[in-house]
Order: sequence, then C-alpha cells, then structure tokens
Amino acid sequence: MLLYVLGHPFHYEMENLCRLFFPEEKIRVLRGRESEPVGRQRLVPANAAITRLEQAGDCVRLSAALYCAGKRWMLAKTLQGAAARRSAAQELCLAQQLFVLLRRCTGVTPPWGLLTGVRPSKLMLRLRREKGEPAAMDYFRRVLWVSEEKTALAARVARTEEPVLAKTAPESFSLYVSIPFCPSRCSYCSFVSHTVDRVSAQKLVPIYLEKLCEELRQTAALAARLGLRMESVYVGGGTPTSLSAAQMEQLCACLRESFDWRTCGEFTVEAGRPDTVDAQKLGVLRRAGVNRISINPQSMEDAVLAGVGRRHTAAQTLEAFALARALGFDNINMDLIAGLPGDSVAGFARSLEALLALKPENITVHTLAHKRAAALTRQERTLQGAQMIEGMLAKAAGRLPEAGYQPYYMYRQSRSLGNLENLGWCLPGRECRYNIDMMEESHSVLACGAGAVTKLKAP
Repeated sequence: MLLYVLGHPFHYEMENLCRLFFPEEKIRVLRGRESEPVGRQRLVPANAAITRLEQAGDCVRLSAALYCAGKRWMLAKTLQGAAARRSAAQELCLAQQLFVLLRRCTGVTPPWGLLTGVRPSKLMLRLRREKGEPAAMDYFRRVLWVSEEKTALAARVARTEEPVLAKTAPESFSLYVSIPFCPSRCSYCSFVSHTVDRVSAQKLVPIYLEKLCEELRQTAALAARLGLRMESVYVGGGTPTSLSAAQMEQLCACLRESFDWRTCGEFTVEAGRPDTVDAQKLGVLRRAGVNRISINPQSMEDAVLAGVGRRHTAAQTLEAFALARALGFDNINMDLIAGLPGDSVAGFARSLEALLALKPENITVHTLAHKRAAALTRQERTLQGAQMIEGMLAKAAGRLPEAGYQPYYMYRQSRSLGNLENLGWCLPGRECRYNIDMMEESHSVLACGAGAVTKLKAP
C-alpha cells in the first residue's frame, strides 16, 4: 500500500492506521511534494492513501483520500484559530479522516478505534488524573472512537494499577536481566535469542554469563552512587531456565552480592518452557529468594505446540507446575497466546480451562503478533483472522472474572492481529509490580544483557 504524507509530520500515526486495516500489506510511505501523485489513474491499480496539510493564513486545511479496488473516497476539513496551530489537533483530525475512509473501504471497525499505541491504559491513567474517570472514558469513546468494551477494559486496568503505582517511589527502579537462550525457537518469536542445543551456543553461555555478571556489578555500583532503590527484579529472555542449575546459581549469586535488596519486594524469573524446568533449578531459585516465576505453555493443545516449534507437551506443563507448587512457589504466572496457527476458539477455551484448574496467581493472555523477524511471518503461513482472535479474547474475558481474576496490566505489540491487546490477569492482590511499573513507565528500568533495553525516567 502507498501512503502519501504531504505537508505534515504525522507519518507514524498514519502508517499505523493503514496497517490496522491492511495488516498483510507492506506500507510504503512517500513524503514531500516530489512524491505527490499526478492523476487518478496512477493510483487506481494499487491501494493508496493521500494525507495532506495545507496552510492558508490562520487556517489549516486537512484532507485525506483513499484509492482502493478502483474506488475513491475523500474527506476534508478546515481548522481555524487556536486549533489550527496545535499539532495534536491537526494529527487527530487527519487520523479521524483516514480512519473513516479506511473503515468505509474495508467494512472493518477496529475495537480500539484510533488508538494504535502500545499503552492504552497509560493514556487512560493520565486522563483519569486530569479529568476524572467519566470524562476520560467519554474521551475514549467520543474522540478516539474506542468501543464501549475496550473503554471499560482500559478503565478497569487503570483502577487496578493506580494503588500499585502509588507505592512507586520517585528514586526507585526495576532491574531487568536478559538470558537470550532457548531450547528451541518458536516460529512466532522475534526476540533476541539463541537455541542452546547448538554447540556454538553451549560454548557461548559461560562467556555470556561472565560478561553479564560484570555488567550487573557495574550497574549495581552506579545505582548505589545515584541513591536509587531497587523495587523489583525480572529475569527474562529467551528462557532463563535454559541455563544449567550451576549457571543459574552463578547468576543468582551475582545478583544477591551486587545489589541492595532491602527495598526489593519482587524477584521474578521466567521458567517459561516447561521442558527446561526441574527440581534442581527450581531449588536454586527458591534458595536465591525468587518469589515469582512464569511457566508458560502458550497452549495446552499438543498439536498446536508442535506446529509452532515448542518441544514440550501439555502434560509436561502440568508436571512442571506441580513440581513448582511442591517446592513452595506460591506466585506463578502462566501465558496463553490467542491466534496460534492450528488453534481454534474451542481449542483456546480448552487451554484456558486447563490453566484455570491449576489456579495460578497470574494468567497472561497474549494476542499473536505478526513480527517481521519471526519465522512464522517469513514463511508467510496463514494467520488466524481477527474475528477468531476476538472470539478467543472474549472467552478469556468471560471466564477469568468468573474464576476470580481481574485485569491488572495491558499492552499491545505492533503488528498484533486485529490491533488487539495483551492482558495480564491476576487473583486479587497478586499483581506483578514489575509489569505495571514497566508498562506504565512509572520509574526507570535498568536493563542488563543482550537485547535488554534500559529506560530512564526523570529524576
């Protein structure tokens, strides 16, 4: 699809809107007057959108045109006075025009409306603080065209997050530690990771750990000099439990020796692949003070697991969970992914019921994202339609509250199917501090290891 961006800087939002309605197409952005199309016939063969801003004195004329399947749609509006001078008002007007045209063309109405950003709950939190919840929800519905259901969801997540965020001190930080190794690479994965069944990776792991521990010690010294307080630690990947028990002990010892743990209430390690979980590794984590782990099946349907390259069965997930409980872990998260190839609404519902029978403290429901770096995308395999994904999420939204869970954090990935959300659910009082602080950007995240991203927040 061609996207012409003429006279304005809002290419990012316009491109994301086009991707909402044409997720399988590459969006090619053309800017500047030299790229301006000449004549209708040049545009008809391909999908094309033209967004334009023209200044005329104190007025700004904003227009959008869409050419698709041999048809043409157009909208235009003129802003005057203060609104004409505000870039936010200009961007919103153009976004609304393009959204209307794309909706007319495709017949699709995305439930999150104009919102294409990663953090809808963060916007809801800000608007609630500025205007109060009724006005914030009205803005979502009336201005951003978010559905009633998604507006209510964003408000509910914000209400759950607020008391947790109130405990976040200005000088606090979270620590993220990356272990970029996995037993095999899932076809939907785009993370920085290396499969440890390769000899080259096995040789790399000891060297990687040595350098990671050096980085952790330097980061701890810097945090101490700045007077920062560590409130949570999250060891992710990859699959951290791809490490041997001895290597895991080496990492945990370095963390314990390097950082001041007096203000840290949460220590999470992803034991994400059930086929990497054993009593020896879990024992290391327990002795190191890990008080939250993830055991992530993604599906409890064996055929679906095999189809995406996960070398474990649903039975192994049940065994790993039972072992963790037996060793005293009382705060466990489990992930499911809606939209995996070969899955169905009925299959997803069976997976969900299998997890609910275990009663983990957290259940996170992800929407499959069509990531460019993932093998699933490169192979151009058929992806589930957005309607099926919505059906899966609807099952979760109905059953999880019935089982006593509440939504506590939310985010969206770029290229997620149907522009739908990833949603963390928890039993009351079992919210993951790291997930909330990281997603709502309430304090700094200091990150160590390959692929890890530090994010600094003032002061």
